[in-house]
Amino acid sequence: MATEEQKKKALDVIRANIERSGRHVYIVSGGSNPRFAYTIGLSEKLGAELVLAGAAFFTNKDVGGIVDDVAAELSARGTSPSNQMSFDVSGCGKLSLRQADVSWGKRLLLGALHYYNVEEIQAFQILPDEAHWTIDVPDMSRPCNSQEAPVWRWQKEPWEFPVAADSIAVTDLAALRGEPITEACRWEETEWEIFAGDGTDIPKEDLRTVPLGTLLGFDKSLSPVLELPIGEGLWREPGGEWHPWKKRTQVEENDE
Repeated sequence: MATEEQKKKALDVIRANIERSGRHVYIVSGGSNPRFAYTIGLSEKLGAELVLAGAAFFTNKDVGGIVDDVAAELSARGTSPSNQMSFDVSGCGKLSLRQADVSWGKRLLLGALHYYNVEEIQAFQILPDEAHWTIDVPDMSRPCNSQEAPVWRWQKEPWEFPVAADSIAVTDLAALRGEPITEACRWEETEWEIFAGDGTDIPKEDLRTVPLGTLLGFDKSLSPVLELPIGEGLWREPGGEWHPWKKRTQVEENDE
């Protein structure tokens, strides 16, 4: 719980950034929910804030740059954000805007709500193009709920699994684009590797670290990987049953 002094310092930083550049950019990560970033300060001149939710394709540096670049271009245009606006951000593709339902602002833009001392706020979602889309990008034009956005369900629901809520998974872009997950290993109490395909063949540039909850929310069939002892793994054919790694070794030896 932040002290009053810590809250004051945080507000001072936000005010200074808004005075200097017209906006403050928050990046929020950790816990069971995907990373997200949003602005504070655009409402004063443009009537709405910006939010980039999920988008695990991008690094934290990319995310901060995307939100800041889009905010800067909007400010330079002097126009309020609107649906279907598009922006080219170097190395990150063509991004577009879509108005977010106010329920998302109440869940994600807490810093903006506190800063303006309001109960709801207008926001526009920054959307990656198809080449940069991942399963943690919600449709924020729809109300925030587990049916519409299962990957984000722990914004409203208690964590229900027998592992820590801040558990993480190293995974690959194929899995994050919705391809079937075929292998999983547990290396630490709160760390897994979960891949769509053979993990030894995945290029380093395709690896990402995400909350374990992101993959569990998208694929309910992953629940057996939560029971893995540390140092052991499971594999399966796409759509098939899970098998222990020992069985995979036996199958491969029999095929030789």
